[in-house]
Amino acid sequence: MIDKIRSHTAEPLAEVHSGASIAIGGFGQVGVPVDLIDALCEQDVRELHIIANNGGRGLPGERGIGRLLKENRVRRFSCSFPINPTFFERYFNGEVEIELVPQGTLAERLRAGGSGLGGFFTPTAAGTMLADGGFVTRHGDPEETLSTKESRVINGRTYVFEEPLRPDFALVKAHRADRYGNLRFRLGARNFNPLAAMAARTTIVQADHIGPLEPDDIHLPGPFVDHVVATALEPAR
Repeated sequence: MIDKIRSHTAEPLAEVHSGASIAIGGFGQVGVPVDLIDALCEQDVRELHIIANNGGRGLPGERGIGRLLKENRVRRFSCSFPINPTFFERYFNGEVEIELVPQGTLAERLRAGGSGLGGFFTPTAAGTMLADGGFVTRHGDPEETLSTKESRVINGRTYVFEEPLRPDFALVKAHRADRYGNLRFRLGARNFNPLAAMAARTTIVQADHIGPLEPDDIHLPGPFVDHVVATALEPAR
């Protein structure tokens, strides 16, 4: 019988390897799978490509993405808001690359990856340096950009083609999960978590509670989830 509940974070995280691409859910401090990220930092993995909305600013004690950056485990950071003192320190030391992605574009690229789409056209960033290959740079090196993105005029407006994101792994936080991997998120913690889970080839979930879910309670169905680790932090609501 299907049972995706794991007894310890080390079991599913053992699959993560150096050089992997990892989408991480969360928005600011809300919905960040901090326990999974901390456990990942205990693994011998580096040169990671992290895909997330922001750089973890505000999480106490350099937890979360801030800790990954502080321990110099990140090679490339694709995000909308890299606002984190540790990130800027690493960037200006030439230790990490940055790919700036508009927030809506980041969400849609993850959604496209999870939906099996080949990409999409958006007017966002048309005519800017972000349309010239995503503005991927490592400070101190000659500026590196990907090939200029395809553009197309549709009904008199210029659109830029964006490719889907299909990360190797996703680290996700849910409020409740059942043994089949069905998930329910709480309030604003839903944010980027379902998109990251759908896009990744392997999804690892940190859930506050494990228990049955009624069909109407499910925000993300189990087929998108591979592993669930329970971290009971508060009473169920």
